Amino acid sequence: MEISKAEIKSAAAAAARSDSEELRGAEILVKALQAEDVKYVWGYPGGAVLHIYDAFYKQDTIQHVLVRHEQAAVHAADGYARATGDVGVALVTSGPGLTNAVTGIATAYMDSIPMVIISGQVPTAAIGLDAFQECDTVGITRPIVKHNFLVKDARDMADVMKKAFHIARTGRPGPVVVDVPKDVSFNKAAYKGYPESVEMRSYNPVKKGHGGQIRKALQLLLNAKRPYIYTGGGVLLSNASPELRQLVDMLNYPVTNTLMGLGAFPASDRRFLGMLGMHGTWEANNAMQNCDVLLAVGARFDDRVIGNPKHFASVDRKIIHIDIDPSSISKRVKVDVPIVGDVKDVLTELIAMVREANQKPDQAALDAWWQQIEGWRARDCMKYDRDNTEVIKPQKVIETLWGMTKDADAYITSDVGQHQMWAAQYYHFDEPRRWINSGGLGTMGVGIPYAMGIKLAKPESEVFCVTGEGSVQMCIQELSTCLQYNTPIKILSLNNRYLGMVRQWQEIEYSGRYSHSYMDALPNFVKLAEAYGHVGMLIERPQDVEPALREARKLKDRTVFMDFRTDPTENVFPMVQAGKGITEMLLGSEDL
Repeated sequence: MEISKAEIKSAAAAAARSDSEELRGAEILVKALQAEDVKYVWGYPGGAVLHIYDAFYKQDTIQHVLVRHEQAAVHAADGYARATGDVGVALVTSGPGLTNAVTGIATAYMDSIPMVIISGQVPTAAIGLDAFQECDTVGITRPIVKHNFLVKDARDMADVMKKAFHIARTGRPGPVVVDVPKDVSFNKAAYKGYPESVEMRSYNPVKKGHGGQIRKALQLLLNAKRPYIYTGGGVLLSNASPELRQLVDMLNYPVTNTLMGLGAFPASDRRFLGMLGMHGTWEANNAMQNCDVLLAVGARFDDRVIGNPKHFASVDRKIIHIDIDPSSISKRVKVDVPIVGDVKDVLTELIAMVREANQKPDQAALDAWWQQIEGWRARDCMKYDRDNTEVIKPQKVIETLWGMTKDADAYITSDVGQHQMWAAQYYHFDEPRRWINSGGLGTMGVGIPYAMGIKLAKPESEVFCVTGEGSVQMCIQELSTCLQYNTPIKILSLNNRYLGMVRQWQEIEYSGRYSHSYMDALPNFVKLAEAYGHVGMLIERPQDVEPALREARKLKDRTVFMDFRTDPTENVFPMVQAGKGITEMLLGSEDL
């Protein structure tokens, strides 16, 4: 007798029930996080996620970190991801919990950071009815995520979480939002274990570069008279710093990093020309404009790097562009040899081809190119008044910190503004993933959350947050989180009593009309730090900078807030004004 399809289906369902257990959606979610080896989740509870928080209460393998604002939850998970390369995880409730997290999600999206953000949602029956603390999470986050999911059934939870982590960490990384209605987190479903693999027909990022294109790149590189290697954050995201260093060692070509790529190649190496772009060095920008073959690796030719696109295109050069995201290639600058693939894989293949090639670079042409570069470098575009004994120069604070920690196991986070650029310019990063800042979105307030996220991941490392008196107040409530979770970070506030970068632009572009850029009612940061249970220091004299930093470093188990009163007139130079080409640079106040 034949068995009907209905009977086969019924038997299979019965077998599945016998091999599985009934769990609530929230419990399946937690099991998914455990299967992904998640160690920390940063979050803030609310009505829509209480079932998830109840599930967290019943386990002890994942530490939940209670922040004071949802924006900081995402930033802290973001900082953790940037420093470790693991997927950062944040948990927020519905409505304002999600909207408060949007800035953090957009920050991670712009810098391609692997994250999974779990948000609560009102019960499925209430979606679309303007329920209490409801918002359209999928619609709101769609432009600022790599992907998002609305989980409509507890039976789908494990598969959705597997897909979310897979999407977040593969290809060009990015944040993925998983929106979980309250009833879905409460309802029970059969749980047969976490999927071991995932297949998505519509998502298959390329890893291996096209061999023919790599050979074309090789010939251009070996025939170059004025070669240049331009690298971005993609080198760090791909963990390809060793391959980049090996390639430069083999070719002896000059190299530059973007703001997001600092540390991919050692700043102490003579072949490194410094950061390029709006606040890059004279030699880095001139080499970019005057090279004849440009190898772009994990970078996207953004506006802060190439300045005016017409000016950049006015010089004839051949461009090779390696990037895992095909949409980034020829997006702003037309390239000659596009190579779509994972940076680490492509560089590995390119290195093998260089090793096997019979041809070597033209040494005479390369020597002449280096001679020209050294001429640009001789201008010393990073000079400033180092001998000033009257007022603290912000650059001096960064240089002093670098001198003290360059051989230490240290991480540097920053907020956004003048202090960020000074940290990038004067702290010479030799290792990858040590410089943690917001590049693409330029988000003020990230510094402290980044630092506390890193400190949890790297408890034995020294973690410094370089900030300003404007940025630091945007997430200063997280000093409370630092105390509760024992993340002793060191905060260097370069306090010039202005929104410094705004003031600088107003001085240069708006004839000194300082509209709302002066900070009129600043708190006493020393007392504020002490009120949060930390150590506060006020530093007002240049001769006290080094002793203060030394004292702060000795206080290994305390968070220390250092309020450096710096020169309010100091500007970030070099500088490329908006609409100018990258070689049309202001090198100092004498150029104004």
